Amino acid sequence: MPGLRGPSDYSQEPPRHPCLQINAKASFSFSIIGFYLLEPFNAEPPRSALVSSYVTPVDLFYKRNHGPIPVVDDIERYCVDLVGLIETPKKLYMKDIRALPKYNVTATLQCAGNRRTAMSKTRKVRGVGWDVSAIGNGVWGGAKLADVLEIIGIPKLTSSTQSGGKHVEFVSIDKCKEENGGPYKASIPLSQATNPEADVLLAYEMNGEPLNRDHGYPLRVIVPGVIGARSVKWLDSINIIAEVCQGFFMQKDYKMFPPSVDWDNINWSTRRPQMDFPVQSVICSLEDVQSIKPGKVTIRGYAASGGGRGIERVDVSVDGGKTWIEASRFQKTGMPYIADDMSSDKWAWVLFEVTVDISHNTEIVAKAVDTAANVQPEKVQDIWNLRGILNTSWHRVQVRVGHSNM
Repeated sequence: MPGLRGPSDYSQEPPRHPCLQINAKASFSFSIIGFYLLEPFNAEPPRSALVSSYVTPVDLFYKRNHGPIPVVDDIERYCVDLVGLIETPKKLYMKDIRALPKYNVTATLQCAGNRRTAMSKTRKVRGVGWDVSAIGNGVWGGAKLADVLEIIGIPKLTSSTQSGGKHVEFVSIDKCKEENGGPYKASIPLSQATNPEADVLLAYEMNGEPLNRDHGYPLRVIVPGVIGARSVKWLDSINIIAEVCQGFFMQKDYKMFPPSVDWDNINWSTRRPQMDFPVQSVICSLEDVQSIKPGKVTIRGYAASGGGRGIERVDVSVDGGKTWIEASRFQKTGMPYIADDMSSDKWAWVLFEVTVDISHNTEIVAKAVDTAANVQPEKVQDIWNLRGILNTSWHRVQVRVGHSNM
């Protein structure tokens, strides 16, 4: 692509916030040309940072990469190719995209592997070892994909083109080993892409500022309510296709298998690619095992659900799940959960809080309920899967009061 290139090594990585917990650390190797980085950068912020702000600061937003960060040489020459099952292929430059109506959408992005480390304690899984912070809430600014597709003759609320296109594939400039050195790619149904209410964006802003390199500069896709793997960064082309994208990350990754399936009996073709993320909540104000003083403790965390389903409520237990207390919104203290209220956003998380008295060692638990009455499963063992994705089991933290022993 003119103006955008993927480096062959990690010598041009951007700076990152020092507090990030690195889960796949870039390592150094020596060659005749000097030191260079070998592995993609994957990192998350401390969990306590997530409840410091309803909108996650850009430098504290989790980083998920599969290769070196692409570099823009010339923003004026950068363009996106619109190709595939359409009558006339077209190139869109940034000026063309910026000429379309701009929308700001507040949406939570969550890696499907969020909380994978906790799932791996049940049985071994494969994937980056995320704690609970592979998630963030951003305000994304850009053009709606539905408006972009109208430029190439695809009307809004269309599920199929005359040429048989039923899916929209997003192809990145990002090259990754999983695609045998080819580009990262993913797709969504055309019916979703052409629905203005789905709020799918070609985003060029994050939290009111131009995208930075880690988050897809100069242009990325935002698919609200869907696992982060479908919100393709560093957009190179948009391809109208007849079938679901056949790329690695759609066909041989990010699929949900039952606990009975392991690597010796897996058949990838028996499952659909994962799209919406399930209801999720996490306690962020306490670590997994934490010593506290007896008395009042304020418990804070986040809750989110995919597919445009808002959070109905969050329940917190201070006795390991025997009894429950309903939490309140944290960003608007004391307000009840009303998911379709004007103060809510269907694609965004809510931050919750509840103040309780803790006098002895115990287990504190959180579980959320979304507007479709979906509830987080109690046990991680029941949802274990070989890729360690979608760990939405009750979130538990152990607290030790004073200097007593558990």
